[in-house]
Amino acid sequence: MSRILVFGGAGYIGSHTCKRLAEAGHEPVTFDNLCEGHRDFVKWGPMIEADITDADAVRSAIAREHPEAIIHFAARSIVPDSLTDPGGYYRTNVTGSLNILEAARDCGGVPIVFSSSCAVYGAPARLPIREDTPKSPASPYGRSKLFVEEILTDFSAAHGLRSMALRYFNACGADPTGEIGERHRNETHLIPRAIFSALGRVADFRVFGDDYDTPDGSAIRDYIHVADLADAHVRACEYLLAGGQSDALNIGSGHGCSVFEIVRAVEAAGAGRVPLEIAPRRPGDPPELVADTTRAQDVLGFSPRHSDLETIIETALAWHRKDA
Repeated sequence: MSRILVFGGAGYIGSHTCKRLAEAGHEPVTFDNLCEGHRDFVKWGPMIEADITDADAVRSAIAREHPEAIIHFAARSIVPDSLTDPGGYYRTNVTGSLNILEAARDCGGVPIVFSSSCAVYGAPARLPIREDTPKSPASPYGRSKLFVEEILTDFSAAHGLRSMALRYFNACGADPTGEIGERHRNETHLIPRAIFSALGRVADFRVFGDDYDTPDGSAIRDYIHVADLADAHVRACEYLLAGGQSDALNIGSGHGCSVFEIVRAVEAAGAGRVPLEIAPRRPGDPPELVADTTRAQDVLGFSPRHSDLETIIETALAWHRKDA
């Protein structure tokens, strides 16, 4: 059993990863400030309640817990918010990450799996998106993730601190057993908001743009089930524990679904009709973003098992009905 310190382990993706770590025979220790995470999502190991911007708390946790590896999810992640509060995003996402990296370096070079994002690419000229696609993030959020990736590269070269950055696409769905799921205090994501609209919990579900150059006019995205994302993080962690070298990989399903396909799938799953309004496109939203996942398959042996649209919607709907 390896002890894994999971920063942000009480959040959506972090909690699913802690469950998968425990299933794989590891001991997850959660470090979370509970700003967006949930205490009742911490079920598979102990918890440290603290903030990554507190350098002393981060260093103390790593020194005390002696983890064999670190998985780092803790971040602010709402793209529109990053446009109005860039300083807050850089302070948490970049400075907080630097606290973790420096402590990991000083505590024996603990390897790190970093939660990055396809937002580092911006609006790419070619699809599908490969790891060598030029990086041109369109928001402070995306830039903060790219900055941390670059710091990881520098720490690997200067200090031998090994890391794996996982650039994942649209996380969605819920634990297939219904034990945990997606619960945000301010829900902005497409799938839960479409479900909430069908269930009568929101009255302002908007589709941003129906005039894209796509088959049905709505934007296309790559949706990856959270259980598959959790598996990718555990695989990356085990890769580093086995001596694997620093890298950055796309984690997605490898195919795209449009907004209107999502709406139809929610209705087909029995949630009811999805009332919506068509709103103008949001600035900077590209028509299509789809991952090339070849390298994740080659390096980690990763292949999604839950990321078909039917499973995504069924697990999400079951969770949101339960978590009312």
